[in-house]
Amino acid sequence: MQRIVIDTNVVVSALIQQSYPHRIIYNLFIGGKIQLCVSGQLMREYYKVLIRPKFSRYPDFFVKAEILLVKIETKALKYNPTIKLDLLKDKDDNMILELADECLVDFIITGNTNDFIFPSYKQTKIVTPQIYWDNFNIYS
Repeated sequence: MQRIVIDTNVVVSALIQQSYPHRIIYNLFIGGKIQLCVSGQLMREYYKVLIRPKFSRYPDFFVKAEILLVKIETKALKYNPTIKLDLLKDKDDNMILELADECLVDFIITGNTNDFIFPSYKQTKIVTPQIYWDNFNIYS
């Protein structure tokens, strides 16, 4: 089973529209076809971002976010990365690479192509949701 890390921007997109991020999270992760890996730090970021008032303009956003976060808390594999990296321009995003390194994931899925400017980190491919869905999703 593929192991992935999903950046926060992908989680937000999955809650707003039914496109590639939505398919990855709901069809593949919740459907039990891929394994999501998280850390306490990443979960805190998910919670912090998903309660932002700007998302109130989307129908039922907060209800859907709460339900999704419960699913992630119960279904995802949890890790506590021990290394600290300083490879990305946005220092907060280094936690994604640290988590990927700790749990040896196959993919980091992110919409943040401004900071994740390299195609891979060690054994982990760094891809957008569309590239993952079109090229690496073995269930599509």
